[in-house]
Amino acid sequence: MRWHSEHQQVEGVLEHPSDAEAWKHFDQTYPQFSSETRNVRLGLCADGFTPFGQSGKQYSCWPIVVTPYNLPPWMCMTTPYMFLTMIIPGPRNPKAKIDVYLQPLIDELKFLWEEGALTYDISRKQNFVMRAALMWTVNDFPAYGMLSGWMTVGKLACPYCMEHSKAFYLKNGGKTSWFDCHRQFLPNDHVFRRNKDSFYKDRVDRSEPPPRLTGGQMWNKVHMNPRIIDFMEVQIPGYKTEHNWTKRSVFWDLPCWSTNLIRHNLDVMHIEKNVFDNVFNTVMDIKGKTKDNLKARMDLKEYCNRRDLELKEQNNGKIIKPKANYTFNLEQKRAICEWVKGLKMPDGYASNLARKLHGMKSHDCHVFMERLLPIAFSSLPDKIWTTLTELSQFFRDLCSTSVREEDLIQIEHNIPIVLCKLERIFPPGIFDSMEHLPIHLSYEARVGGPVQYRWMYPFERYLHHLKNKVKNKAHVEGSIVESYLIEEISHFCTYYFELNVQPFPTDIQGKDFMVEEESFSIFNLPGRFAGQCKTRFLEDKEFIAALNHILINCDEIQPYIEIFVETLRVVDRNISDEHVDKCIEENFAVWLKNYVDNPSNNVTDPNISALAWGPLRIVKTWPIYCVNGFKFHTKTHSFGKATMNCGVCVTGTGYGEYENDFYGQLEEIIQVEYPGLPLKRVVLFKCDWFDPTINRGTRVNTQYGIIQIHHNRHYRKYDPFIIAQKATQVYFAPHPIKTRNNADWWFIIKTKARGVIENQEICDFAYQEDFTYQNCGGVSIDLDLPINLQDIDRGFDELDGYDADGDHDKPIDEYDYENGDDDEVEMDSDQDEEFSDFNDNE
Repeated sequence: MRWHSEHQQVEGVLEHPSDAEAWKHFDQTYPQFSSETRNVRLGLCADGFTPFGQSGKQYSCWPIVVTPYNLPPWMCMTTPYMFLTMIIPGPRNPKAKIDVYLQPLIDELKFLWEEGALTYDISRKQNFVMRAALMWTVNDFPAYGMLSGWMTVGKLACPYCMEHSKAFYLKNGGKTSWFDCHRQFLPNDHVFRRNKDSFYKDRVDRSEPPPRLTGGQMWNKVHMNPRIIDFMEVQIPGYKTEHNWTKRSVFWDLPCWSTNLIRHNLDVMHIEKNVFDNVFNTVMDIKGKTKDNLKARMDLKEYCNRRDLELKEQNNGKIIKPKANYTFNLEQKRAICEWVKGLKMPDGYASNLARKLHGMKSHDCHVFMERLLPIAFSSLPDKIWTTLTELSQFFRDLCSTSVREEDLIQIEHNIPIVLCKLERIFPPGIFDSMEHLPIHLSYEARVGGPVQYRWMYPFERYLHHLKNKVKNKAHVEGSIVESYLIEEISHFCTYYFELNVQPFPTDIQGKDFMVEEESFSIFNLPGRFAGQCKTRFLEDKEFIAALNHILINCDEIQPYIEIFVETLRVVDRNISDEHVDKCIEENFAVWLKNYVDNPSNNVTDPNISALAWGPLRIVKTWPIYCVNGFKFHTKTHSFGKATMNCGVCVTGTGYGEYENDFYGQLEEIIQVEYPGLPLKRVVLFKCDWFDPTINRGTRVNTQYGIIQIHHNRHYRKYDPFIIAQKATQVYFAPHPIKTRNNADWWFIIKTKARGVIENQEICDFAYQEDFTYQNCGGVSIDLDLPINLQDIDRGFDELDGYDADGDHDKPIDEYDYENGDDDEVEMDSDQDEEFSDFNDNE
């Protein structure tokens, strides 16, 4: 466990919790602890699930999971390294009494901090005293209140703003709203602060943002509060009016707890899901789920100056709810539903959205929010679409597996502007606590590191893993514990296997692949074929194109390319770089063959000779190839399937800023072989490339990094081949509402390789898998840098509305508890009793 000490961090780039401020602050505060690199940093997750499902017997089981953070990224937060320390038995939710159950674990953590445990280091073959420290907890928002002692309901729900919160109770909506609570986070000279019409009417905001309390200041607030283990459910004076403290958490008994910069993490997974649900249901005007209902319009009249959206009473007594321009009409909604139904994504990227559009799980909302929302809502008015795209961009940047500190600072400056723009669009009823918490997420990412080490995705999957162990429903906890112990012992025994025994799969398909004898860097690269193999002969133009591409991309051939270029510049000193590239593509292969055949040049390496003479004409082809965590299908093989695996992206050698990326569809997977021993094989993708020319075949929104291609315009040059290991996967999405100007244009959506951890690269998208990772070197995927929203025009026109028939409202919970499916665990149904204040009717 030496990752944090041996890891070489790129300046300003956060890839692991050890790179973040919280870890470094802990090292500086406790130098004696950090001097022993084998001491362990831990995270704790407490969450509940219902083993019998929502429709069965009401039973709440609460596993407590501890995981070490000293591991490298491809091992951290994976199932073998999540340790089930205890299970709080059902059938009831432990609620505030969870501290009573946690006390034995806290005592053990105190022992590991103060005295440590004698441990054997197999690498050094010596014993040492290992100590451990708890860095933080990971939990959803209701469990946040259970563990921290600050109840997360009501006007004071935010654990950062605390008593400085500006939330208020909606007169008609019957719930708490965080409307107009975000102008205080803007710069003092921002134009939004002086606006009296677009926010809370007739109000100017000159207040300062709430202070962030240090651990010592927080301890001064809670040290006099009673502990649950001493006094059962004693209400502290001033509760819900001056504070939301219900107890002094048992975690304050840990000696290092008060010095941690982050003690309890806000869960990005559930926050993103709830924000998406509120926005999506409102824009799509889903009956019974929209936040733009009759009560919301009544509150709109009470708190805002938006006369065009206020309810109108007709002479016959009928109430009309004017249509807002942030909602779609029936025809547009049908078009978007048909668009979602026709979407094809790569295998394993997301579930089938067409059959669960109105009940999407957390990961589906994650994909839709960060990738599909700007496309689905592209027909909204520009001002509204821009704001929703900026919200999508915020979560996309925040959830990157590797982030830069300066980008997080920029995101932290941007999110108040985005939330204020949302307040100018939507009614106050949409702004529950979930719409407020994003204001604090970028700070936690800057202090704690990338969010995939601090969110609930891996723990939810682990709870699903534990749920499957329930074989005896009369003894739920006993079944889980017995099965878990067997699994942990089996995993421990694998460390005593011979080195040539692989106990776990080494690629995402669940089968090992072997790399043949090493030769040149371009030969025998790892990958796996599938499907029926066929053979054919290369045509002349295919042979020349494949030969040139392999030569240009072989590292060992680069010195010969330099000799060739020097020869060209001797002949013509004024030759341009473009002409040099053209000569390399057209003449280098012939020149290299003559150069190698000339005895005076003394080229003795048989691999160089084989490359110069070219591959065999006969090649093998396959329909499927798995490489770098991607599963590629040929276009023919993908035809008729519900998924799309034929989209390919590669970085080219052009000189234009956006012409470096080429997008196409995979037509054929070819394995070429060179004569002689050892075997020398190269896998090539033959692709049909789209025209990369800006405004002719490609459109790029430079502000938000949205790329479109004209699917009927193709690359004019014959250069179909790329080396398979250079390819990344994309998928294509048409416009949901087609017009004459966009009917032939497709959106490009990049995907992230599954099972591959990027090393010192910036990534688009964060996934966390349950299998053991291998450090494969990583795949670099581009990510547009965060936008400085203060540099964009701050003018924001008033929004117009249209008349339409009104509808009625069916209240739903602000905090959505998931029912669970094949990739997630059901949330605890008993939590609804504890957190009833989340109900709109309360």
